[in-house]
Amino acid sequence: MVNAKASRVMLVLGAFLAGLVLFFGAILFITGRSSPIGQAVAAVGGPFHLTDQNGKPFSDQDMKGRPFLVFFGFTHCPDICPTTLFEISQVLRKLGPSANRTGALFITVDPERDTPAVLKDYLSNFDPHLRGLTGDQASIDAATKAYRVYAKKVPLENGDYTMDHTAIVYLMDKNGHFVAPFNLNRTPEAAADDLRRYM
Repeated sequence: MVNAKASRVMLVLGAFLAGLVLFFGAILFITGRSSPIGQAVAAVGGPFHLTDQNGKPFSDQDMKGRPFLVFFGFTHCPDICPTTLFEISQVLRKLGPSANRTGALFITVDPERDTPAVLKDYLSNFDPHLRGLTGDQASIDAATKAYRVYAKKVPLENGDYTMDHTAIVYLMDKNGHFVAPFNLNRTPEAAADDLRRYM
């Protein structure tokens, strides 16, 4: 009996330590450095100049004064991207009228296929506060670099391709500074309450 309890304690302790390692590993992966937390946070995000789903120029300055979420993905993504955008949409809907005081950006990592028209059609399935952004490859590369996002084209056997990419939702404050990865693994109500704190 004592051995069974000891084993359970060791398992829980091991899981906790593994979780800590994964958490700090994720922080280091996002920031790309092992500097102190304050400097690491400052290293995520920055200026970008892209085009929205309506074909209009859009930059980081357009989000100044309100907190916002940023997610990098692509419209041909089979599961992670639509699931994440659906979850973000649920959070925005739970905010009600307060959703007008925040925003969410879906920045493509596949500008070759994700034109403004494609993004507009794709985002019609989600909350209208979601804004899709694309641009030429150089502009997308600059945005992914600023947010420490990994994105790589992966050829498929049929001659097509998919994209391997970082799947983190970034929470940015009113000044465009990175706060933390935004946790969607909770109820939409709890996530909405968290986002509301930064308004």
